[in-house]
Amino acid sequence: MSAPISAHLALGQAVTRVDAKVTVHDEQVLATPAMDAVVRDAVFGEAKAKDYARWLLWELGQAVGVRPCSIHDLYMARGRGETHGFTVPAINVRGASYDTARSIFRVAKRMDAGAFILEIARSEIAYTDQRPAEYVAVMIAAALREGFRGPLFIQGDHFQVNHKKYAADPVTEVDAVKKLANEAIEAGFYNIDVDTSTLVDLSKEGLAEQQRLNYEVCAEITRYIRDREPKGVNVSIGGEIGEVGTQNSTVPELRAFMDGFNATLARVAPGAVGLSKISVQSGTSHGGVVLADGSIADVKLDLNTLEELSVIARKEYGLSGAVQHGASTLPDDAFHNFPRTETAEIHLATNFQNMLYDHLPQALRDEIYGWLRENAKDERKSTDSDEQFFYKTRKKALGPFKASLWALPADVLARLGAAYDAKFTFLFTQLGMQGTRAIVRQTVKPLAVHRPLPGTPGAVVVEAAPDDATLSD
Repeated sequence: MSAPISAHLALGQAVTRVDAKVTVHDEQVLATPAMDAVVRDAVFGEAKAKDYARWLLWELGQAVGVRPCSIHDLYMARGRGETHGFTVPAINVRGASYDTARSIFRVAKRMDAGAFILEIARSEIAYTDQRPAEYVAVMIAAALREGFRGPLFIQGDHFQVNHKKYAADPVTEVDAVKKLANEAIEAGFYNIDVDTSTLVDLSKEGLAEQQRLNYEVCAEITRYIRDREPKGVNVSIGGEIGEVGTQNSTVPELRAFMDGFNATLARVAPGAVGLSKISVQSGTSHGGVVLADGSIADVKLDLNTLEELSVIARKEYGLSGAVQHGASTLPDDAFHNFPRTETAEIHLATNFQNMLYDHLPQALRDEIYGWLRENAKDERKSTDSDEQFFYKTRKKALGPFKASLWALPADVLARLGAAYDAKFTFLFTQLGMQGTRAIVRQTVKPLAVHRPLPGTPGAVVVEAAPDDATLSD
């Protein structure tokens, strides 16, 4: 199959291909505007051009050491007490994804950071119009564009079982999550947070019964993931014991879930690798609580809960610790507490979306808000102010306006990029990311996963990582 598309042509003689083998002769070209043309094909090209560009980006990453990987082994090392003192940020990249991710990689490269996650939730995949294959291609392209080298931890966030849909048809709803997990793994998501906490039933007698559906369904989805992960890859899987935005989690709940999960997994998949982390509720909510004037209500973050649950998760179950969701809208003076309490991971999303909207040209913002007035009007409560309505619904415009957000004027992108750089530098500093590339190199061994050319027969080929410093330097 010849390369009929602009994606390969944009790189000139710096990259050659013989059949399905890609060779990079000049890595510097990957960090030029030529990469912009390739990733644009991967997102907005016609079907054949899109497929080829995504394949090419994947193989370029394999060639130079920008490989999607599982963070599982790093988390297991943390569970054994071999590393500590930092909290992994899991960043939901929703809008203007290429430019947002470029900022993350710029900061990571400057700070020698390696232990960070790029993620997208089940709900976000839908409303941002970013299927897993596209998302992985964009993250790889952003890393290449900024000259970043090292494992990419790409995560499916909140692969969640919807409570109402489960009540109506449990098989179909669980199968939908499994189908998404399969799509994500094939795309290169080697980290997945399974969220069955929506199935916790507090009306039941006793914690084990309250958590039963949660841990049983989580174990079944874990079995499914283990059956489909590439050979040699242990997908990092997280569970969740308390739905974010509800009452705070407790140690007895943690034990009830983990004991039930481990017993169930041993029954349905003997010998299968279990979880690497556990998400808990400690006082936050997704996106924060917006007041009538558009400001965000103060959050009562229970750090003692986070610390206690992290300790139990590590000492009794060998996990990396507890995971904090809904953290991006916390005040700046909160973030240094996460490494201090040895919180394993925090999830950051809405504030970056807020920053994006704050930097949009007024005409585009007005157009988006006009679209929301018509297309999201059913979500407006009678008590909502305009500020509350737009704050809660504007994420729904990221998909319909994706092309516009990718085509922002250069001066707008420059200001937005500078703001993102400052925010990611602050967060990475507070979370102890400086120098974490070293612990990633020690614990994570990136496999080479080669894919056949689009439209040709062939299987995925997995190769062990050689002792080659270029894969992490």
